[in-house]
Amino acid sequence: MRPSALRRITPSTRAYTTPSPTSASAAAAHLLETFHNKTLIQHQVLDANQLQKLSLTLNRPTIHAQNILTSPPAPGTPIPPGHHLVYFTPGGLESALGPDGTDRTFNAPSPFTRRMWAGGCMSWTASPLRVGDLVSEHTRLLGAAAKRSKSGGEMVLVEVEKELRGPRGAGVVDRRSWIFRTEMSSPTLPHSPAQVSRPTTITDIPGHRGFPTRQLTWSAVGLFRFSALTFNGHKIHYDAEWSRGVEGHAGVVVHGPLNLINILDYWGDVHGAGASPASVAYRAMSPLYAGDTYTIQTGDVRDDVYDVVADKDGTVCMKAQIVATSHGR
Repeated sequence: MRPSALRRITPSTRAYTTPSPTSASAAAAHLLETFHNKTLIQHQVLDANQLQKLSLTLNRPTIHAQNILTSPPAPGTPIPPGHHLVYFTPGGLESALGPDGTDRTFNAPSPFTRRMWAGGCMSWTASPLRVGDLVSEHTRLLGAAAKRSKSGGEMVLVEVEKELRGPRGAGVVDRRSWIFRTEMSSPTLPHSPAQVSRPTTITDIPGHRGFPTRQLTWSAVGLFRFSALTFNGHKIHYDAEWSRGVEGHAGVVVHGPLNLINILDYWGDVHGAGASPASVAYRAMSPLYAGDTYTIQTGDVRDDVYDVVADKDGTVCMKAQIVATSHGR
């Protein structure tokens, strides 16, 4: 079922607006019809920093005899087998993710929303992918079929193929099998369901002094994504039991650096007119947690100096003083 011509499709355009199939066989047929003869193509440079972070995570201080503890591998370094998995990571907004937090690319439709990686196979050519290569990933649906679990429940087996092509041709063919189980009718959630069930929201609402107020609610999924992006292993940001039981917090903590970025983004959108500030000084005052709704708003404005605060129910959680560029505002 290899397509005769490659056509670019975007995950966000996948329409699951038709009535959801109620059986595994109907869900499989829906997938086969939706993705017949379609291929998703993405492009990415194989970044050395990403490979270094994976190697450190795996407790491997060298890559092909290069010490990567203090510097990333050199351009042209072959990507070790399997390490391509840190590239072409899922994209899209959090609101586009499935209920279990997985990306919806080639996912089965509801009610088969719980995804598990069931297996697959990989093969490599004599032309390995290398650090610095501009690579294209070609993903296509190989098959979808109704299955039953050992307990008799319906499942959908989905098989996809990802071929990574570099400047020297195809380097990796990666076939994956996913199992999709039906969503649970009464899921067992951690202590605070609100922290895991609400998606991240960032919206502007009317404020005072003519400046809008930005209202934010970060979900546990959003905080995990930020931890992964920043390679931050601090448990208070993703391990609720640790955060509560050991650190004494009320839940998973919103990152201070994330709040700082939110404040700088707010200033840029409201006051910056597309320019960067000259400087910022900031101070964390009170923790925020996944599921909390809080605001970012403008306080005093003095010439080129702006006071911006993150506030929850009258409690200042972070305050920042931003100095604009010398051109003024």
